[in-house]
Amino acid sequence: MLGIAAWALYSNVALDRIMALAMLLNLVVAALAGIFIPLVMERFGRDPAVGSSVFLTFITDSMGFFIFLGLATLFLL
Repeated sequence: MLGIAAWALYSNVALDRIMALAMLLNLVVAALAGIFIPLVMERFGRDPAVGSSVFLTFITDSMGFFIFLGLATLFLL
């Protein structure tokens, strides 16, 4: 849906594909972080329920930002 909205506003197919790929990669990063963060926290003897959400939010937000900007730099410049 977001790709269709971007195409309707900017008529740029490359931007649509970058947005779709960035969203897909962000979902993959979030899934992997959601798996590994609690495992690592439990390995270090910490309660995963207490700190996992903070780390997951940090990783998902920061990586999503860098993924989108990185893909835009690679494909649009």
